Amino acid sequence: RVARAAVLAAVFVCAACGLVYELALVALGSYLIGDSVGQASIVLGVMVFAMGVGALAAKPLQPWAAAAFAAIELSLALLGGLSVLGLYAAFAWLDLYGPALVGTAFLLGLLIGAEIPLLMVLLQRIRKQAAGSAVADLFAADYVGALLGGLAFPFLLLPVFGQLKGAIVVGAVNAVAGLVLVFTVFRGELTARSRVALGAGATVVALCLGYAWVTAHDFEVTSRQQLYRDPVVHAERSRYQEIVLTRSVREVGHADSDLRLYLNGDLQFSSVDEYRYHEALVHPVLNGARGEVLVLGAGDGLAVRELLRYPDVRRITVVDLDPAVVALARTEPQLRRLNGDAFGDPRVHVVNADAFGWLRGNRQRFDAVVADLPDPDETATAKLYTVEFYALIRAVLAEHGRLVVQAGSPYFAPRSYWSIEASVREAGFATVPYHVDVPSFGDWGFLLAAPGAVPPALALPTDAPRLRFL
Repeated sequence: RVARAAVLAAVFVCAACGLVYELALVALGSYLIGDSVGQASIVLGVMVFAMGVGALAAKPLQPWAAAAFAAIELSLALLGGLSVLGLYAAFAWLDLYGPALVGTAFLLGLLIGAEIPLLMVLLQRIRKQAAGSAVADLFAADYVGALLGGLAFPFLLLPVFGQLKGAIVVGAVNAVAGLVLVFTVFRGELTARSRVALGAGATVVALCLGYAWVTAHDFEVTSRQQLYRDPVVHAERSRYQEIVLTRSVREVGHADSDLRLYLNGDLQFSSVDEYRYHEALVHPVLNGARGEVLVLGAGDGLAVRELLRYPDVRRITVVDLDPAVVALARTEPQLRRLNGDAFGDPRVHVVNADAFGWLRGNRQRFDAVVADLPDPDETATAKLYTVEFYALIRAVLAEHGRLVVQAGSPYFAPRSYWSIEASVREAGFATVPYHVDVPSFGDWGFLLAAPGAVPPALALPTDAPRLRFL
């Protein structure tokens, strides 16, 4: 009974580790590429296919099930533990991320698929039972273990260890689970040569994972810097995204160096020309009543800075999902100087929530809404550019209220830009498309909109403060 419990415990742990490897590859692809649906489809599709191949490939190994299982767990620990580091390197230095992802997912799936047939053999060697009962026991432990892995990855491994070290920890757990089972319950089935070989393999895996653990931080810093032109001065991975600040050497003709904010690798602003973007975004929508203003996104505080230049703006409600971005805007000295310490103004009230969900529960009315949201290049942000989302905004607008949307580049992404314009119109707005040149972005587009059939006037307020660009 104890031996059977040990085998089922190994199944449980191996299933948890296998699912963590899958989620780690999906998460890394989402951070680096941004296409979370595409990355998940590639990883899961390739791995499930490879698991079938691995199950077939394990059939000739059944006579040596104990030694083969231990060898597979060591291989899986090494490959899975180092997979995130290897893929990060392939993206940063080799420009081979796609092929490397497919290859890694296939090899991991191959090894994971070989586990279950071998564990079934080991389980039956302890005590013969009907095939249906054995399969039920094995898959029950497997599925429950997968649940543990699925919950541990976002709520334990990522917050505590981060992506790189989290994968290393799981690799070590994977190796220990396999070796403990084989060297205790099935030690008698190992030949002397197998024991020596597995011991040597375990030593190599331990040294490799240990070295990776010690150098992971330096590796991540070096790899991340490879992705950016200017020196990285701040980097963190919040619950929602990777946040990176870079600062260049001082530009000719500029008092300050060029500070740039990137979220998941996408440029949010350059301090050299951000005023062009934010003046074009904010001031036209304030041509009218503006006592109550809602800002969706814009956690860097730069759009809020422009709003605060109007004394008759009584209250600004900022709804931004990620508190880490707002915290950075409050504390980083150059960013705080750039946004004029906007979040220190008593008129500004910050809500850290998903904009879609917050709008559904809101009953307050606003004179103007500024939608300064990340580009819709992944599932999480695409919902913020839908007809349903703009209908929710329309419901919170006061009479004669106005909406402005940053809508991407009408030059580089015209289909995206005009799709957003069509969605705003479908939600019951009359729109005025306009665009400006922002050197760090290129030609950039916005949509000014008002409910009903009459489009708002595209003009600056008569009492607009002195502007640098418009």
